Amino acid sequence: MSVFVTRRIPAEGLRVLSQASGCRVQQWDSEEPVPRAELLAGVAGTSGLLCLLSDRIDREVLDAAGLSRRDVPGHGLAGQQPGLPPARSGGRGIRVGYTPEVLTDATAELTVALLLSACRRLPEAAQQVRSGGWTTWKPLWMCGYGLSDSTVGIIGLGRIGQAVARRLKPFGVSRFLYTGSGPKPESAAEFGAEFVPLTRLAEESDFVVVTCALTPATQGMCNKDFFGRMKKSAVFVNTSRGAVVNQEDLYEALAHGHIAAAGLDVTTPEPLPPEHPLLSLGNCVILPHIGSATYATRSTMAVLAAQNLLAGLRGEPMPHELKL
Repeated sequence: MSVFVTRRIPAEGLRVLSQASGCRVQQWDSEEPVPRAELLAGVAGTSGLLCLLSDRIDREVLDAAGLSRRDVPGHGLAGQQPGLPPARSGGRGIRVGYTPEVLTDATAELTVALLLSACRRLPEAAQQVRSGGWTTWKPLWMCGYGLSDSTVGIIGLGRIGQAVARRLKPFGVSRFLYTGSGPKPESAAEFGAEFVPLTRLAEESDFVVVTCALTPATQGMCNKDFFGRMKKSAVFVNTSRGAVVNQEDLYEALAHGHIAAAGLDVTTPEPLPPEHPLLSLGNCVILPHIGSATYATRSTMAVLAAQNLLAGLRGEPMPHELKL
């Protein structure tokens, strides 16, 4: 079994592959994405591919691997993130594995950290210390907004949305609202969360947290109308996908004081160009998509991806297989 790994991954994941009997591993050993030419050369003649969310795995790559001429079972494609649409081309005998659930806790923790950073203006305050702006104690200087007795609105009460609510509840949040494709009474019961329309969530929430999936229905849903309904003291946080937000409308809302602050771990595009208008705002905290960036989480993702790949190549059930 010959497999190609498209990036430098945690050692635990690579060890699973290298110690597997009869498995020969080739790797693009870099933190940076594999160049297209190297990817096409690396997959030639391989039976398996371990790739990342950012890798473009399309017909050209599958053809380079010879899969267009080997229409038989026993070829595997394993990713460290869910969602590998190019592999949906049927008739090639390709099995696809992915790594769900392992990043829930890490992403929820990052969401709470981002929310606190934005509402308490932590990056602004730290910059004032560095630049000499901290002169003395001032009653109104660097004041932000607290979570006690607040209303938190969650767009998408899935695994991550629930994990965020679970972490925010001890801060003294008085009410949780949520919206999505439909009510989830069993999940909402833990937090006493109320299912409401998107417009009402925007109008009544002190903090809005976006943890929904990107679908045609959610693309661009946080737009001018949405931000216009929010309180001027409200804080907006997105750790789902950048395309859920109309970033031009968010910029206008932040720049003109229609909302107080925002925190983003996801943007469109990624990476966000340094000259992007949102980066000029002091009330917008932007992180480089690090929701799952803990050592433990990334290692678990790598191991699960390797286990998926080996199982697929052996004709065994994958721990997590994407049903095509």
